[in-house]
Amino acid sequence: MAVISTSEAVHTTSHTDSKQSYMPALISLAVLYFMMGFITCLNDTLVPFFKKGFTLTYSQSSLVQFYFFLTYGIMSVPAGKIVSRTGYKNGMVLGFAVAAFGGLLFYPASVFHQYILFLAALFVIAIGIVILQVAANPYITALGPAKTASARLTLIQGIGSAGTTVAPLFGAHFILSRLQESGASSEAVRYPYLGIAALLLIIAFAVSRLSLPVISTVNNAQTLPTGKQGSIFSFRQLKFGTIGIFMYVGAEVSIGTFLTNYIVDLLGIPENAANNYVAFYWGGMLVGRLMGAGLLRVLKPAMVLSVCAALAVVLILISVNTTGMLAVWTMIAVGLCNAVMFATIFSLSVQGVGQRTTAASGLLSTAICGGAIISYAQGFLKDHGTWQIAFLIPVACYLYILFYGLNGYKAKQQ
Repeated sequence: MAVISTSEAVHTTSHTDSKQSYMPALISLAVLYFMMGFITCLNDTLVPFFKKGFTLTYSQSSLVQFYFFLTYGIMSVPAGKIVSRTGYKNGMVLGFAVAAFGGLLFYPASVFHQYILFLAALFVIAIGIVILQVAANPYITALGPAKTASARLTLIQGIGSAGTTVAPLFGAHFILSRLQESGASSEAVRYPYLGIAALLLIIAFAVSRLSLPVISTVNNAQTLPTGKQGSIFSFRQLKFGTIGIFMYVGAEVSIGTFLTNYIVDLLGIPENAANNYVAFYWGGMLVGRLMGAGLLRVLKPAMVLSVCAALAVVLILISVNTTGMLAVWTMIAVGLCNAVMFATIFSLSVQGVGQRTTAASGLLSTAICGGAIISYAQGFLKDHGTWQIAFLIPVACYLYILFYGLNGYKAKQQ
């Protein structure tokens, strides 16, 4: 799951220098990331559920991801402004509350059994997720010494990956297992999402009552020079990196979106059984991050990115040109390749931009909307062709990432 950051953080209270004071904050952030990963990847369960329940095409069912990830393009900058005004703690409380409200909207959507109402509910949930991410990432980096900030963020991201791994198993058991008996009803998603909404409200209340380290938000965009020299678009690595984030998130999301249906067609098994395999796809992210953290200490990030992108292309091409379990596991293995891509592209993109880092971060965050566009494009191709044709979309995305790792990351100010 992609993570975003749009502002810097500065300590404003001396008691935050005590390591013990970090623990409640880090625990709350761990819970936050787990829930963000869980909710985001539960969409992979909703796509096959709605496709069959509402008799949708692949492109129509992909609107689940379209409206969810479109929110990043719309809300990243406004969310940054909201968090700057409310502070990180209140921003997290607000994010949980908004996401909970979106979960509650699943009740009327299921009562009226209207797909458009579910899409509206998911859009609201996504607004909450964006606010949570904008509030959480810089807060994590400020909770302790700067030299250990990346380690803290990696650890918390790993917990988020645990949420993405659990979500498909939860969805298979509580939602897709009832797909055959649901018929023209969407009741199977009603109570799971009401339960999620209740849990989010409890977490929001708990966070609001915690005494967390107070950290001020600083937006350095006002200190930037004007003119060409001050433009974030004057950096080659950032421009290509923004496209890279768009392509990466699009490929990651589109594979996860259609993996259940792809495995159903390959193996001829029910959706709930196929959805269990999706847990391995996202679980690969957790394993890959642990492996990648070690590799990036001794190898050049651009080289690691290039190898992972090339391997992803090879794995997809093997999958779509074979059958049975080989096709299944080679596609699942792409998740392992994905693990280091977002962080590596992000870090290479902002290298050398100096005071423009905050503005660059906001631009890169907006590019996460690639999850909306790419997944819809793949669904459209599947509606009019085969899986072999449809998976050319993520192949093209990974080929671009390969280019970025080989050449696009090189900083040449224009």
